[in-house]
Amino acid sequence: MSILLFLFWSSFVIGLSGAMMPGPVLTATVSEVMKRGFMAGPLIVLGHGVLEIGVLALLVTGLGDWLALPLTRSLLGYVGGALLLLMGAHMVCTARRAVEAALQKTRSAPPPLHGPVLAGVLTTLSNPYFYVWWATVGLGYAAFALDHGRLGLAAFYSGHILADLAWYSLIALGVASGRRVCPPLVYRLVLIVCGLALIGLGIGFIRFGMLQSG
Repeated sequence: MSILLFLFWSSFVIGLSGAMMPGPVLTATVSEVMKRGFMAGPLIVLGHGVLEIGVLALLVTGLGDWLALPLTRSLLGYVGGALLLLMGAHMVCTARRAVEAALQKTRSAPPPLHGPVLAGVLTTLSNPYFYVWWATVGLGYAAFALDHGRLGLAAFYSGHILADLAWYSLIALGVASGRRVCPPLVYRLVLIVCGLALIGLGIGFIRFGMLQSG
């Protein structure tokens, strides 16, 4: 039992340190919560977490070596960067319409499931550092956890995803609280800043791909 607790809490701490780093998932969380309310935050983590389960399954079946190749990293940088550029440009161009739609929503209207969940999937897929982390730290930790069976792997993943859920729920709570008192212009400016941030990250990821290709 002690080793399972160690796997859980150490994975939680490592996952929290990664979640707190600014990135496309954080940007998407701010944007979606501004438009849809608090529940968009946990729903983004749901999309992120489902994708991570798939990646974890692939890693333990041997995909980690392929993801660690420079050519693979380079391609991920280019593709991920291009996707972030498109998402960022779309966010900037539709900021006014998104704010108007958000203000017209009633408090009782639940956020569409596919929107935030899909945002969590797409922002995770577009981030090459996600693949690099899982091909290095994640793969090594998964291998260590597997030494203790399925319960070890479950403890590792539980700690990791709960770190994401805790951090992004906190972000969502803060944004949703401010959303009730911020004027429409502030909403729009925040969405534009988020879109520009995604564009900046996209450029950075393309540069990452260039560096990997030498």
